[in-house]
Amino acid sequence: MSESGTSGSGRGPQRGGSGGQRGAGQGAGSSGGQGGRGRDGSQRNAQGRERNRGPQRGFTENAPSQRTRRADPARLVAFEVLRAVAAEDAYANLVLPARIRHHNLDKRDAGFATELSYGALRGQGTYDAILARCVDRPLDQLDPAILDALRIGAHQLLAMRVPAHAALDQTVGLARAVIGAGPSALINAVLRKVSAHTLEEWLDLLLSDETDETKKAAIRYAHPEWIVRALRQSLVAHGRPVSEISDLLEADNAAPVVNLVALPGLGSLDEALESGATPGELVEGSALSSGGDLGRLASVREGTTRVQDVGSQLVARAMAAVDLGDRTAGGSPGAEKAAERWLDMCAGPGGKAALLGALAREQGATLLANEPAPHRAKLVRQALAAVPHEVWHVRTGDGRDVGTEMPESFDRVLVDAPCTGLGALRRRPESRWRRTPKDLTDLGPLQRELLRSALAAVKPGGVVAYVTCSPHPAETTAVVSDVLRKRDDLELLDAGAALDSVSLTGHLDAGHELTAQLWPHVHRTDAMFLALIHKKA
Repeated sequence: MSESGTSGSGRGPQRGGSGGQRGAGQGAGSSGGQGGRGRDGSQRNAQGRERNRGPQRGFTENAPSQRTRRADPARLVAFEVLRAVAAEDAYANLVLPARIRHHNLDKRDAGFATELSYGALRGQGTYDAILARCVDRPLDQLDPAILDALRIGAHQLLAMRVPAHAALDQTVGLARAVIGAGPSALINAVLRKVSAHTLEEWLDLLLSDETDETKKAAIRYAHPEWIVRALRQSLVAHGRPVSEISDLLEADNAAPVVNLVALPGLGSLDEALESGATPGELVEGSALSSGGDLGRLASVREGTTRVQDVGSQLVARAMAAVDLGDRTAGGSPGAEKAAERWLDMCAGPGGKAALLGALAREQGATLLANEPAPHRAKLVRQALAAVPHEVWHVRTGDGRDVGTEMPESFDRVLVDAPCTGLGALRRRPESRWRRTPKDLTDLGPLQRELLRSALAAVKPGGVVAYVTCSPHPAETTAVVSDVLRKRDDLELLDAGAALDSVSLTGHLDAGHELTAQLWPHVHRTDAMFLALIHKKA
């Protein structure tokens, strides 16, 4: 699904490579303060960087009696996040805010913990390649907790402005406190080897004898090889030059800016703007926030202002703005215009449903939000709570059944299909290491069945928006072409023009052969795909 939830905050490394983050991210506990003196005595800014110091490669090891024997709370939070992701298959964006609150971190340390957690997860592939050069056994033979501690140490040493002595001392102290004295000695020895080179120097060593461009990109930009190949294929399939692959991979490693949306006719961005947010440049009613605890804003607590990627805002608005003609009740001239019925077929967790509900209210329409999982249906109801209840209803059921149970019942249908999420890797840093090519094979039939159900559920003259948070042609153009094949009652509308019509720029350059694809390296959004399918009257 394309609802990515919150993401990490804080500026990332200034050197290139796997963690090259350039924007502020999002998430509870992210900070925007002025920074101050860190727990290790360094001058840190709000995002965890040490200020006014260059990369620190050399250090003097403390005597045994001087070594830290406790876990620094910020680093402990990062360790707990990595452990939950690895051992419990948890999502970092859900675990991190809870751990920050549990350890009662202040803004500065919350920013540090966030950057450390997300940076270590994003850069895992690169860091593991480096660690493999520094450990005398295969990494899969290490205790997983030790490996997570090593990744945390590597990110500090190679991609954060933390003095080398502090990164090593504090990581060893963390390991001593939560893993044990024996493992801490191993971690100390390995991280000393890691600190012998900068990230760029390590990359030069790792890539010196490599000739395969895919493998080189996978190591440099910390993406699995199959995803590098998939994204190259995606660029070409959607009309962009394959030479953009490095920019795309780098954009995946940039912590995303928090995107806000004020629900049309219900919310206001005034409070967010007064708190430091800036107006969005791509779509009406949006804003960009540098982070902070957004829960402190009354409009966010009330649900009239929400965190939502601009790409998601654009595709929802594009569907709502399609001109369906003068469709009057009974089809007779002068008759009152019939109220439209809209369907969000895959509504959980409810971000797009809330925006669609507000837009439906403005247009005199009603919205049915469908979600098969009861716990996610509850989230949809919570997301829609700020919209007057007479506008919407939530159905708990399989979207594949809607076309049969409610044929030709809706004027507009959104199919935000379950997908690999390859378009939101910057917001879900752990997902790139979880997904496999098999996921494409497994999800394909479901995507086609949902789209067919939507086309059965839409009225003649209505429109279906097929959306994925993935640019992969197996989940985008191939699904659409397969479903439309051999049907003469369907036609593609110009999705690129539809996005332009709801964009403040008026020209997003997202369209290709009637479908549209947004990109993180071009539009600074998630890589959202949109196809608009019109059922002929």
